[in-house]
Amino acid sequence: MKHDAQFRKLRLRQLNRALSVFAQARQSPRPRSGWLSAIREAQGIPLRQIAKTLAVTPQAVQRLQISEANEAISLKRLRQAAEAMGCDLVYALLPRNGQLTDAVEERERQRAAERVLAAEHTMILEDQGAGDVQKRIEEEQVLH
Repeated sequence: MKHDAQFRKLRLRQLNRALSVFAQARQSPRPRSGWLSAIREAQGIPLRQIAKTLAVTPQAVQRLQISEANEAISLKRLRQAAEAMGCDLVYALLPRNGQLTDAVEERERQRAAERVLAAEHTMILEDQGAGDVQKRIEEEQVLH
């Protein structure tokens, strides 16, 4: 059990490091027309050229662009379209607040609070409330 926790902490640190390079990307809004359209137009690549590479019609490429702009494209198709334009698809999942370790600690604190509050509720019903709930939550969080 202790080995699993150590492995998780190591993995979290590794992921935090790997994801840190994506943090700035969060500040760059996606073009309204989507990345495929914006990059294709900026590079001056005609629809027919991408269509030929993908072995589809220019109309199908246009539908891909619309699909990406509407966030309805599959990662596989997005990757293929990106490659047809000489680009790589890079994506990541970023925690909304802080780093992954922060999110994990907050979830652990919530679970500890739920366990302590459930026990406290039962003890109060039995007229045995222990009190000092906040301290017990912190202790419970350390134990798990």
